[in-house]
Amino acid sequence: MIIIPARLASTRFPQKVIADIDGLPMVVRTAKRVEHLDKVVVAADDEKIIEICKAHGIEAMLTSTTHKSGTDRIHECATLLNLDDDELIINVQADEPFIEPDVVASLQKKLQELQNCGEEFIMGSCYNAINAEAAEDPNLVKVVINANDNAIYFSRSKIPHNAGGGAKYFGHIGIYGFSKKSLQEFCNLGDASIEDIEKLEQLRAIYHEKKIAMVKVTSTGFGIDTKEDLERAIEIFLSKK
Repeated sequence: MIIIPARLASTRFPQKVIADIDGLPMVVRTAKRVEHLDKVVVAADDEKIIEICKAHGIEAMLTSTTHKSGTDRIHECATLLNLDDDELIINVQADEPFIEPDVVASLQKKLQELQNCGEEFIMGSCYNAINAEAAEDPNLVKVVINANDNAIYFSRSKIPHNAGGGAKYFGHIGIYGFSKKSLQEFCNLGDASIEDIEKLEQLRAIYHEKKIAMVKVTSTGFGIDTKEDLERAIEIFLSKK
């Protein structure tokens, strides 16, 4: 299933998940992009989000206001829903109204492959190729991949450093997948200082030597991190009319 964590009290851009994008709140637009792929539930921290989602036919559930990360929020939601340990869960960010359904489907396929191979810890995400200029943006998270297509590290900095020339840069697409059992294991891991330094929750898994399987995709979507991003999103939607 697909769970979308939605927090009203965003520190960088308050209430962005309910910002209007050409007539629909952002979280609703995101949900509607993927609702044909699987069951979708929004895990919210405020009744206002619940009411907005329900008004647009999107199932939503109230979760705690104290979660450290979106993954902790979807874990609470999965627990309240009493999902089986082998249920595969995709975490789609509420601020991704351009998320391509093909990207989500690719991650679903990868998680199923991991499960079929008997992997004990199942966690996956996606990335795409980006240019050196895009890699300079701290809002665009970069990832370095090993020979087995697992993540080595994520950073807001431009990595790898191009000392030898010929560096290739990969941008992390903020979508995660877990089995319910692995989601619980992730949320029970101890604190990782690097997670707080970079403000990237996936580093919790890297710190504790858990594999994050990465799927390379083609994507032109982008997350809404700033008011300028929102203005750009609105322009894109209007241009498609």
